[in-house]
Amino acid sequence: MSASMNECLQLQLLEMEMLFSMFPNQGEVKLEDVNALTNIKRYLEGTREALPPKIEFVITLQIEEPKVKIDLQVTMPHSYPYAALQLFGRSSELDRQQQLLLNKGLTSYIGTFDPGELCVCAAIQWLQDNSASYFLNRKLVYEPSTQAKPVKNTFLRMWIYSHHIYQQDLRKKILDVGKRLDVTGFCMTGKPGIICVEGFKEHCEEFWHTIRYPNWKHISCKHAESIETEGNGEDLRLFHSFEELLLEAHGDYGLRNDYHMNLGQFLEFLKKHKSEHVFQILFGIESKSSDS
Repeated sequence: MSASMNECLQLQLLEMEMLFSMFPNQGEVKLEDVNALTNIKRYLEGTREALPPKIEFVITLQIEEPKVKIDLQVTMPHSYPYAALQLFGRSSELDRQQQLLLNKGLTSYIGTFDPGELCVCAAIQWLQDNSASYFLNRKLVYEPSTQAKPVKNTFLRMWIYSHHIYQQDLRKKILDVGKRLDVTGFCMTGKPGIICVEGFKEHCEEFWHTIRYPNWKHISCKHAESIETEGNGEDLRLFHSFEELLLEAHGDYGLRNDYHMNLGQFLEFLKKHKSEHVFQILFGIESKSSDS
């Protein structure tokens, strides 16, 4: 069964009401856009024509035993609960392997819900009931089995488009986040701005959430490629590190930031990294060989 956009948004507002009643203290539920719920209400009332941004927020959970905190990042697609909810739990007390396994378990649990079922509250309850073991086992948390089974992970590559990337502080943030999360790829600065990030799905999604927060609006993920793997994903990488890509620019340098990056050079860069097919996805232009 499908539902209209309005019905989905009404269900999302209902779930947010429940969450605010469960977490009434200031700061427990942090909306990425403080006007998000107001804008959705205006849209439903007909006083706003444009579709409002998705609801994105972080809930800080207090786990009693052991005494730790988990930040649960939540993104509700417009068609949720008929589309999959995007969730990511993190804690400073977890190493990357534990965090990976925690989110794998959470995602697997949420996957048991039928389309149309609200599941944020259930996700919170699952974390409160099941997260302790991930903290108590400080080395590795193994899935219960008589024999160790290979853990399947999703290797993800995201192609992100922005109208421009100029500011030094933003460029530094992108590079810092990329290196901290052990992802590879590049950030092409200028106009347009293009970012490619690849690595385990959880790391790429955290990168995507972090660089957008709190107010980078004119940015979108144009394309994503995912592959299931039992290894560390190193053989799937097209890039060996996460670096800034600086190409020649053309235009009137007399006007502030009024120049475009050399897309011909960018196409050649993509060819070298076996990604020529992405050029048309990003720009709507069919790539042509430079010798034709």
